[in-house]
Amino acid sequence: MLSETITLRAPTPSDRGAWNALWTAYLDYYETVLPKAAHDTAFEQLLSSDPATFNGRIAWKDAVPVGLVHWVHHPHMWRPEGTCYLQDLFTVPSVRGQGVGRSLIEVVYADADARGAPSVYWLTQEFNYAGRMLYDRIGERTPFIRYNRPARTDRLQ
Repeated sequence: MLSETITLRAPTPSDRGAWNALWTAYLDYYETVLPKAAHDTAFEQLLSSDPATFNGRIAWKDAVPVGLVHWVHHPHMWRPEGTCYLQDLFTVPSVRGQGVGRSLIEVVYADADARGAPSVYWLTQEFNYAGRMLYDRIGERTPFIRYNRPARTDRLQ
């Protein structure tokens, strides 16, 4: 159950430091380092009023940032209404299991519903066992296998 002291809200310019700390912790979990320019661009997109760019929420416990979610709506050939990709979800370890992650996902579900495009999907690493325990309760695992383009195109055979 979500604690009554947890609030979810869209990031504002003054949230840059809090957001950056959460996003960096999320990237660290996935052993990913991005240049400062990527952080700058990502945060600018979250502040944009353009509906075609990213959306986000930060979860706060009292005045402490404890989680974030980022998502984007995009066209889909099989779904004329489009679909929604939940790209990033992170909660600090001290609030895991308290409903914060579920609430952040539910914000994405609600936004997708409000836009008339209720299809929401996301990816996770196989080793993300804690996250997968939540995802198995609120989502449907699909049989799809993901492929990425190789880093160097001359490796294609």
